[in-house]
Amino acid sequence: QVQLVESGGGLVQAGGSLRLSCAASGRAFIRYAMGWIRQAPGKEREFVAGMSWSGGRTSYADSVKGRFTISRDVAKNTVYLQMNSLKPEDTAVYYCAGQQTYSVVVITTPEGYDYWGQGTQVTVSS
Repeated sequence: QVQLVESGGGLVQAGGSLRLSCAASGRAFIRYAMGWIRQAPGKEREFVAGMSWSGGRTSYADSVKGRFTISRDVAKNTVYLQMNSLKPEDTAVYYCAGQQTYSVVVITTPEGYDYWGQGTQVTVSS
């Protein structure tokens, strides 16, 4: 099993920035495509950003392109989501998710991930 623990959420004003972190632990964290998924109250889970296990491919939801950046620190087994120019509509619980795969792909649907963190709340005030 792989355990994922998110941190870095909080309350920020519109236009501000936050960086979310996702620390992975457990069995060998090898060949895991990683992603960030969010869920706002009353809405379905929504793919935000993803990265292939190699780190060479990334993908973003149209709503966050140019504002959010996914990255990773291999030595620390940690994935990040840098969020800039935040908007009130970005308010949601943000989940880190992982899926072991031997393909160099970005998984862009929440259903494609088997491993999930507990989530961290991001609230953007107007």
